[in-house]
Amino acid sequence: MTAAPVLCLASESPRRRDLLWQIGVPHKVMAARVDERLLAGESADDYVARVALEKAMTVRNGGERLPVLGADTAVVLDGAVYGKPADRADALDMLGKLSGRTHQVLTAVALAAGRAVEVRVSASTVRLRDLTLAEREAYWRTGEPRDKAGAYAIQGLGAVFVESLSGSYSGVMGLPLAETAELLRTAGIACWQGRQA
Repeated sequence: MTAAPVLCLASESPRRRDLLWQIGVPHKVMAARVDERLLAGESADDYVARVALEKAMTVRNGGERLPVLGADTAVVLDGAVYGKPADRADALDMLGKLSGRTHQVLTAVALAAGRAVEVRVSASTVRLRDLTLAEREAYWRTGEPRDKAGAYAIQGLGAVFVESLSGSYSGVMGLPLAETAELLRTAGIACWQGRQA
């Protein structure tokens, strides 16, 4: 797709880029550097919504003229929020806690277009099978868990751990396409650009 961008993605995530290309939305990327730490007393829903919104607003307030899309994903188990692992030990611990359990994946998407700012949150439920320590160690060595919420990628090598999913597959990947398309539509941005026969 070589069309001029109609959107700015406030994320360097290759998964989010791929998902936008999948639905035919030409875009450019401008990463937003925001503090992604959970605030005291903040709910998981409020957390992902706040971070997604801060990403979009940071880029827009930096002078971007195109509509700006921000997103954030968190894994939630027993009320605890799991973002990207800090290191190997953190990743192995996360995967150990998720092993054989059902958890929630929350992904917020925020669109800042003109003076309007809208946020949607997608909630999905994922169950991982029992994972041995050797499997968790081997998975860490692939490099995949390093920048993934919950230390796994459903669309990558980590797919072998997933027993079931209820909700949005693209949301678990990091950009819920139904919610994203809804936001884009309200801002007058069409999907499937350049994809007509």
